Amino acid sequence: MPEDELGQISIGEFETVSELLASSESLQIAFFIMILGIIGIVIGYRKFSAWISSKKIYYHRPHLSRFIRRAVLPFFAIALITSINIYIQTGVLDEKIVSIDNSVSSAEIFAKLLNTFNILVIGYTFSHLIPIMLIKREKSILEKVDFDAWFEMRGYLDDKDDLFHKLFRWVAPKTTPEDMTNEEFEGYLKNEKGLQYLENFRTSKGNPIGSYEKLVGNPFEQWKKSERAKYQKYFDDCISGNNQSGRKLRTGLKPDEIFPIDVWREEKRDSGYEEVIPSSRPPGYAKKKRDGIPRSTKQVIPLAIFIATVLGVLAWWGVDLIVIATATGGFSIGLGLALQETMQNYFAYIMIRKDKIFVEGDRVQLETGYNGYVHRITPRVTYIRDGLHESIAVIPTRQLVSAQIINYTKENKLVPAIIKVGVSYLNNPRQVASILVKIGKRAMKEVVDTKGRHLCRQNRCPYLDENKPSCGCDKDLHVEVVQPVIRFNEFNESSLDFSMWIYVKDFGSQFKTKTDLRMIMYEEFKKYDIRIPWPIRTIYQGDEKREADEISRLDDKRNDVIDKYGLGDIGRGGDGDE
Repeated sequence: MPEDELGQISIGEFETVSELLASSESLQIAFFIMILGIIGIVIGYRKFSAWISSKKIYYHRPHLSRFIRRAVLPFFAIALITSINIYIQTGVLDEKIVSIDNSVSSAEIFAKLLNTFNILVIGYTFSHLIPIMLIKREKSILEKVDFDAWFEMRGYLDDKDDLFHKLFRWVAPKTTPEDMTNEEFEGYLKNEKGLQYLENFRTSKGNPIGSYEKLVGNPFEQWKKSERAKYQKYFDDCISGNNQSGRKLRTGLKPDEIFPIDVWREEKRDSGYEEVIPSSRPPGYAKKKRDGIPRSTKQVIPLAIFIATVLGVLAWWGVDLIVIATATGGFSIGLGLALQETMQNYFAYIMIRKDKIFVEGDRVQLETGYNGYVHRITPRVTYIRDGLHESIAVIPTRQLVSAQIINYTKENKLVPAIIKVGVSYLNNPRQVASILVKIGKRAMKEVVDTKGRHLCRQNRCPYLDENKPSCGCDKDLHVEVVQPVIRFNEFNESSLDFSMWIYVKDFGSQFKTKTDLRMIMYEEFKKYDIRIPWPIRTIYQGDEKREADEISRLDDKRNDVIDKYGLGDIGRGGDGDE
């Protein structure tokens, strides 16, 4: 567009404002006072925000405190601007002030200017209050998720006085459950210990029996009161010095030394609903942990609402938005060409987030063979951390949309941990298979993580047999799993080759499970004299009979294992799928 045409672009009634202010010293003073007042309000708002951040309400009612902080600034700003508007309308504008446009009075123009400030302040306020309300709603939904998890766990470990059974009562089934005889069922119903066993019982398919009925009108509200009481104790321990640091933690510091209740709930959720220990994390831990996480759409809402407000104000003042858009169109096209790759990365980022192709924490493998965890996804690059922390791959995000990626985590709660082993030809393969079944069943009970949770997926958590809550290894399992799976693979040159696999909860769990399986396998093979051939060729010269006699000495003991553990699914009918 030629420069002379640009010079003709109308800016509406804005051009009358400067002449209006220049025409009256009183208006200039009033306008100057308004600007100083707004600056003073902003400074006061910052001090107020720091003050309220040090008060109890900031930690116990974080969303309410944020709402109050955001509402204070516009309240005083609107009051100031409205007061000046009333003063101008009733006093100063009694003077004869001439506008260059006789169709619009000076009073109307200046009132419009002040109303513009009010509209911008209101737009700014709503742009920040709406995300707070949306986040509050999201946190309320997550609170309901926490309650559902509490119900599935039959209470948290840090509950007091068996809260779950104060709110719910277990009702025994009216018919005998599968996997149990009538005599057994009737016997369990006769005493309290038996009823506890039935409450925790899972069938071979992993299904619970019986049901729960409410003992109070609204268990959810009672549970929330209990959780708030736990947070109150956590908060009191922090500020009293009754914590791991041995000192009184202070409120209102940056970085935070005390978790607000919403962050406290999130920390519990991330740790499997274990108790949050006061001062167990360094100051600012929660913020640092979330550094680098991309901004959500709720964080973009304030900018979008405020831009819409500004555009509405410009249109109200008679500015031709279409002409401005046309004038800036050429610049936008040039900028778009210059930032082509950046925009490709950005839209690829949106697609990855929307379709949830992968998220932070997923284990993936790239076309190049690089295998690791998704560490961070940004609109420009994606960071993938090697599983052994050896390196980090930095990849333009746009390349991941068209690339073939193997995701080991997405919607996959069953990952096989496979062990292959060869045994001597002098061992009975049926005995070997049964001992492998025993090894697998031991591993399902004994292989746990640092928090005592079983790594192997199973239809019924072993803790239930000890009248303990399930660790979660039997949760969200929508298929019937029969394990361990034993396969007699082949007759090798010097060994009978077997394989065994057990399904674990995720990709990373297979490595510890394999290690523990091999340890158990070594113990059991040594116990039953199951021999693993040396990786050499052995030429027998009359010693084979002696070795066979040595092995046969424990035949009765190994046959007892067959009687107790069976052969797994070896020898049974099936579709042959592996």
